[in-house]
Amino acid sequence: MKITGIKTLICFACRTNWVFVKVFTDQPGLWGTGEATLEYKEHAVAAACMELERDLLGRDPRNIEAAWHDNYRDAYWRGGPVLMSAISAVDIALWDILGKDLGVPVWRLLGGKVRDSIPCYANGWFAGAKTPEEFAEKAAQAAQSGFKALKWDPFGSAYRHIEPKAFEQAMRCVAAVSEAVKGKAEIMIEGHGRFDLPTALRIGKALERFDILWFEEPLIPDTIEAIADLRRRIAVPLAFGERLYGRWGFRTLLESRGCDFVQPDVSHAGGITELRNIAVLAETHHIPFCPHNPSGPVANAATLQLAASQPSFFLLETMAADVPWRSEICDESVVFQNGNMFIPDRAGIGIEINETEIEKHPYQPVGLRHYKGTLTDIQSDDSRPFFSEGKS
Repeated sequence: MKITGIKTLICFACRTNWVFVKVFTDQPGLWGTGEATLEYKEHAVAAACMELERDLLGRDPRNIEAAWHDNYRDAYWRGGPVLMSAISAVDIALWDILGKDLGVPVWRLLGGKVRDSIPCYANGWFAGAKTPEEFAEKAAQAAQSGFKALKWDPFGSAYRHIEPKAFEQAMRCVAAVSEAVKGKAEIMIEGHGRFDLPTALRIGKALERFDILWFEEPLIPDTIEAIADLRRRIAVPLAFGERLYGRWGFRTLLESRGCDFVQPDVSHAGGITELRNIAVLAETHHIPFCPHNPSGPVANAATLQLAASQPSFFLLETMAADVPWRSEICDESVVFQNGNMFIPDRAGIGIEINETEIEKHPYQPVGLRHYKGTLTDIQSDDSRPFFSEGKS
């Protein structure tokens, strides 16, 4: 079997543009699908995927480890979000090919299941909320639908520092949501890599009274030593890792004791191959494995394969709802029951994309919302759940 080509597809998804990759083989009807969604750098990562094509043509797609290593080595400038996202997408697609070729789900190839379902926490549940009262109302609805935990960023447009009024508003929002879901769901506070050390320290201290599950990316994410310093000085648990790439960055994070939960993204950190390595590394430090997973349906499918097979997997991030055409651009079949997402049994990663439907939603430029005060404008007005409720 040989690789005969690569194709990229970009699909507008309101909050971002999904970037999908197909890797074709010389076996009729056998291809693999991956995802390289890189927020706000979609064309760059699509081009990087195509740069990998010339080195992959003619290779056996089943030799996944060799392809990963050579793609990483031959880039010369190792790491970084664009290259690693391209490698990630191709890696996911190669695992998809191998599973389909053997007629088994990828989790079977990763050592089999350790669980049939994984508890989920919700992102995007807060769409449109502006006041603490509106956040609380939407949080109660999300908890009622079964999510085990809720994550959001209450810090408006703050960067590095936070003004007194914004700080007070953020704490009121946390208090309102905490009260609304008490005894029903955990809460996690998203920092989006916004703050300098003294500001993160102040916020972390203020959050201690709410018994949150974690404070995510509280610091500008360039210096792991600062994360470790913060962790030693506050009582709230820290989550980190969505903007790290490869096992080497995570080794530094873990050895510095910089986090309580580790969050690699299957679309950025190196695909299924590398996330498996990172999961094992995290387990040696007794750190729960909670991949960052707010992107598209292919990334979600790949992350579910890892969730099935890794003992240290703890919580799955998922969007509470998504654009209505998510169900049209792929044959995703996700079952959600009592706050858990069930692991599919289809061959490969368990999903196919529809190129014709994707073409109906071409790329549209989307800017970063984090510092504009528009964080809750994350969904379209007609967004809806993309999963079915109840186990089939």
